[in-house]
Amino acid sequence: MEHQSLSFAEAKEVVAPSMAFTTHTPVPAGNDYFSTPLMQKYFSDYCASMGISQKEFFGLGRQNSDNESEDFCMTILALRMTGYSNGVSKLHGSVSRQMWSGVWSNIPPGEIPISWITNGVHAPTWISNDMGTLFDRYMGPGWREDPGHYGLWGRVHHIPDEELWRTHERRRERLVAFARHRMKIQLEGRGAPVSEVSQAPEVLNPEALTIGFARRFATYKRSVLLLRNPERLIKLLSDKDRPVQIIFAGKAHPHDNPGKDLIRQIVHFARRPEVRRRIMFIEDYDMVVARYLVQGVDIWMNTPRRPMEASGTSGMKAGLNGAINLSVLDGWWDEAYTVNTGWAIGHGEEYNDETYQDEVESNALYDLLEKEIIPLFYTRTEDGLPRGWISKMKTAMRSIGPEYNTNRMVREYAEQMYVPALKQHIHLTSDQLKRAKRLAVWKSHLASVWHTIKVLEVTAEKNEDLKVGDRFVVRAILDLGSLKPEDVSVELFYGSLNAAGEIEAPRVAPMEHQQRTKGKADVFMATVTLESSGRMGHTVRVLPHHEDVENPFRLGLMQWA
Repeated sequence: MEHQSLSFAEAKEVVAPSMAFTTHTPVPAGNDYFSTPLMQKYFSDYCASMGISQKEFFGLGRQNSDNESEDFCMTILALRMTGYSNGVSKLHGSVSRQMWSGVWSNIPPGEIPISWITNGVHAPTWISNDMGTLFDRYMGPGWREDPGHYGLWGRVHHIPDEELWRTHERRRERLVAFARHRMKIQLEGRGAPVSEVSQAPEVLNPEALTIGFARRFATYKRSVLLLRNPERLIKLLSDKDRPVQIIFAGKAHPHDNPGKDLIRQIVHFARRPEVRRRIMFIEDYDMVVARYLVQGVDIWMNTPRRPMEASGTSGMKAGLNGAINLSVLDGWWDEAYTVNTGWAIGHGEEYNDETYQDEVESNALYDLLEKEIIPLFYTRTEDGLPRGWISKMKTAMRSIGPEYNTNRMVREYAEQMYVPALKQHIHLTSDQLKRAKRLAVWKSHLASVWHTIKVLEVTAEKNEDLKVGDRFVVRAILDLGSLKPEDVSVELFYGSLNAAGEIEAPRVAPMEHQQRTKGKADVFMATVTLESSGRMGHTVRVLPHHEDVENPFRLGLMQWA
């Protein structure tokens, strides 16, 4: 077999089927950054072996490639070198485009080449055997092989209320039995007196409204938000007629002292005499604990500080088992929430004052519990069933089941990223890499002369007293320098103006090449039909164009009039 070597520039054109997953923090994470001396120490030989300078290589990991004082960032390197980039929820994709906008400084935020594919969970792994048997009976076994089948999940409404509730109550009873056993082990391991250990079987109530909170104890997840008003919480937990109980579980990173302090606060609160039988922290959180929790709780609570949650999947697992989500509108819940599928803490607001945010959202959480959640759970018909609650369970399972599963997720990765990337790879590497080499030469030339492009003139015909339905003609005259008209795409960028004179919800129309003037300027024209009234604005922009470039925004080159 003949081996064909590529230079570094040529290798960049061979698009591997890979994605870069951006982190989800307000500013890029410090652990992603490395100083220039450190990079020189470990990568000088690598750069030499690739036939490029250190400056070229280090520039791939900087927002400003020419700024040698800027540290090298692994995420920026991944974003620049990968074929596709995505967030793991719709909101995550939006936040990531804002976070990394400096990598594509000339590109509007909405067009920055970071898309989104929302995470999913493997339904057969997380749905309890009891619930799975119920699904087999009324939905058919097909849900196991194809949990993304929308029609199958519609049959969840065929499950009799009595059977669904009996199955759910059985799972809650098993969760309580498991929690009591773990409590006994925890107390014995701590060296607690026999009198305290003997009370472990009295912890929790198998018939009480049970709230679950289990995840990594990072500070932004705000695990103690519900503890912010202790007296109000104690009143909820100690109600004898409508009892409420909470099971916490999770771990903090060994070096995350603030996270460990959150666990300490919960454990300390759980020892208060008024609530010691109504609140519990399960240690050594693992997959076994997670399965008991997501399969047995009535409410799955999630309280991240928006927009810090990338996606989250525990709420999906709980929802598949009939638990109802109570969460801040962040991550996956921001796109999954409806008034019929669960409860939202707040309305998606984002705050500059974290203390004020915690106060507002903790009060919203208490209000939801007191006024909506607890009354709905304990409102029973004559046969003892909470039919309103069961209806919400079914609607949530019907909505979450076919959408938030790994089958749908993997299919979207394949259709949107892996298969197109593989086709591009085959396309560019065929015929002894001729296309890859040709594209590399074109991109190198493009980068060196792009700054010479000038938009000389933009004119609009009949730009006053326009009515909805009128045709609007714009001409642009460009000096492309050494580039040809086929090397660029010229677009009309237009839309309604806001109070600040900015184009909102812009639309884009391609401008067709008309002619080259005697002075070697190129004329482009676009005609659009106005579809809305109000103040309108427009401008012209220029992007690279090549038959082998699938997404021109990835090049980061754009000229504006």
